[in-house]
Amino acid sequence: MLSTATDVEILGRLGKALVDPVRCRLLLALLDGPGYPADLAEALSVSRSRLSNHLACLRGCGLVVATPDGRRLRYELADHRLAHALDDLRRVVLAVEADRGACAQAPSEGCC
Repeated sequence: MLSTATDVEILGRLGKALVDPVRCRLLLALLDGPGYPADLAEALSVSRSRLSNHLACLRGCGLVVATPDGRRLRYELADHRLAHALDDLRRVVLAVEADRGACAQAPSEGCC
């Protein structure tokens, strides 16, 4: 049985996905449309096994889905609205203090 995630769970899943640069690049690559693991690994210059781990994470977060296509799996974003959200997020201009370069909290406090 499928359940619907709460708003906090959804944001947490997005945060987990976006915390890793390879997963960010993978999600951005899927903005252009569905892809196959071998092609995505080559495009991102990562090993197939590493890419497979990241795809498993994104599937577990509910952000991508895999569809059988013959003997291969085709991956795509789980919801078309996610493409719009990712596109909006990458266009956000963050206000960062010039002398800090990162947030004021210590990394141990869970900030960026």
